[in-house]
Amino acid sequence: MEEQKKRIENLVEQLNRASAAYYNGQDEIMPNYEWDSLFDELTRLEQETGYILPDSPTQTTGYEENAGGQKEAHEFPALSLAKTKQISELQAWAADKPIWLSWKLDGLTLVLTYDNGKLQKILTRGNGSVGKNITFLKGAISGFPDKISYQGHMVVRGEAAISYTDFAMINDMIEDDDEKYANPRNLASGTLNLEDPSEVKERHVRFHAFTLVYMDEPMKSWGERMDFLEKSGFTVVDREQTDAAGLPEVVERWTRRVEDGQMDIPVDGLVICYDDTDYAASGSVTGHHATRAGFAFKWQDEAVDTQLSYIEWSCAVSTISPVAVFEPVQIEGTTVSRASLCNLSEIERLGLGKHCTLSVIKANKIIPKCVAVKDAEGEVEIPRECPVCHAPTEVRVSSNSGTKTLHCTNPDCTAKNVKKFTRFVSKWGMDIDGLSIQTMVRFINAGYIREFADIYHLREHFEEISGMDGFGEKSVANMDKSIEESRNVHPVNFIFALCIPLIGVDAAKKIVNTIGFDAFLQRMKDGEGFEDIDGIGAERSNSLLNWYAKESNADSLTHLLGELTIEHVEIKNAAEGTCAGLTFVITGDVHHYKNRDEFKAFVESQGGKVAGSVSGKTSYLVNNDTESASSKNRKAKELGVPIISEDEFVALYARQ
Repeated sequence: MEEQKKRIENLVEQLNRASAAYYNGQDEIMPNYEWDSLFDELTRLEQETGYILPDSPTQTTGYEENAGGQKEAHEFPALSLAKTKQISELQAWAADKPIWLSWKLDGLTLVLTYDNGKLQKILTRGNGSVGKNITFLKGAISGFPDKISYQGHMVVRGEAAISYTDFAMINDMIEDDDEKYANPRNLASGTLNLEDPSEVKERHVRFHAFTLVYMDEPMKSWGERMDFLEKSGFTVVDREQTDAAGLPEVVERWTRRVEDGQMDIPVDGLVICYDDTDYAASGSVTGHHATRAGFAFKWQDEAVDTQLSYIEWSCAVSTISPVAVFEPVQIEGTTVSRASLCNLSEIERLGLGKHCTLSVIKANKIIPKCVAVKDAEGEVEIPRECPVCHAPTEVRVSSNSGTKTLHCTNPDCTAKNVKKFTRFVSKWGMDIDGLSIQTMVRFINAGYIREFADIYHLREHFEEISGMDGFGEKSVANMDKSIEESRNVHPVNFIFALCIPLIGVDAAKKIVNTIGFDAFLQRMKDGEGFEDIDGIGAERSNSLLNWYAKESNADSLTHLLGELTIEHVEIKNAAEGTCAGLTFVITGDVHHYKNRDEFKAFVESQGGKVAGSVSGKTSYLVNNDTESASSKNRKAKELGVPIISEDEFVALYARQ
């Protein structure tokens, strides 16, 4: 008994420490599957012994955030759900009641409160009883409206999540390996601890409503409540109505969606709930969950043993990361042959050997992960030189976490320019689909890409690429088509794609619209400068000239021009445009233009300017909600700046 008590105390300490890191966006201490395994062990031991500590994770929900910010009590406690890995338990819970099945999203729970048709506050889940007020981030998170037609009191709960696509892009743009995030959930948690809304907005956090907690008007059906939220402008979780008998088929079908790679939003299970919300609210509270609020289904991880073939070392930015390549195995219906080992510390933790048997799972049905090692023989050889440029490597130890990582010492290594290649192929650059940052890292490591022009010679390597894991004839053909289509490019996109410091889309537009592309090239060759162009100035002008003065950049430009056709753009006389001499501030949603970028482009094409904030120099504030109490509207009224709607703008300045 004493031994079991000590084990319980040890498990509570481990799990609480991991939860603290999870809820505060810190380095991941243990992966989900390991946390679940230890939690299951703790639950079993508590049931056997009756020894339950007050701070046991079986008795609490969430975790108190360490970050600053005003703490507030939840109007309705945000309790967690009971979990199971057995469909039979779901069926027993459902009994003869109509139920709904939806995703269990892997993010951070938020609670939104509305009164009189307006969003009043956003609270994090916190410890379930008290959360942190992050209402100041409302403009930085998508997925919910600021205003709704319903005028009563309403409380909505949902998950703030970051997609796998955005996670990969953001993580690969972080140069310091110590600052990288373990997974999308870890990134979402860390993001909502930031104080700068503009930084949060760049990370594309989206709110997914998963329940309408309360509203003044009676609405007994959970399904009707979700339909109401969707019609009100919320992003709502996918859902399907079923019953106990239909659960096995529905769970299997939804699970296949994850296994087949159809989900870009991270999920770590499924949730069922009763359609009858009155019945759901009538349950009791046991431990840290309400007995009838819902029931979560967690997938059982299918571990498969396989033989390690070798370790592949992949250099990206400055970190050289190990990847286990093993004998192909079938896991969760797909063939898997490689899994990231993250860093040198993970190799040590697993006890990896040069020859060994690996136990591999697909975490959350998606990401291959090595979870154990058997029969290890020999030591793993750590590369002494970079696989890309062959410069010496060095091992660095994080002062924060003690994590060991391997790095290339060459500051000019091609792999360290991954950010530039990402910008080159982006929508605002050459707009090439099929070349994700992970794909380019692999091509760089394989020696296929050293400079931008090499992208237009990838066809020479298509036979080898088709044989790479994750590629096939169709994906290679699609990539080839996108590359060829990008050979005809607008000069503004081309200049942006060159990755010249301080020269973004706006600066490129000013240059092209004022002097044209040919003059742009000639001025750089002559060292003439660009200070005479409105909005460029000495700093940007010097950046352009200094960039071209570097021989490798000039050569890269020459090689690129040999591959592309630059569209001809007529130089416009801005003084003759309908917006000439006017400065606009555009805020809120738009409907006449596709988005605010298109709106801004039109204003600039007509000789006008678009500013980010209202000032005495602002000619008009364009806001479709002209009576809004927003800070921009208030500022405009204080300064006497006219506030017009988008339709009024079109009537005044977009006439044909």
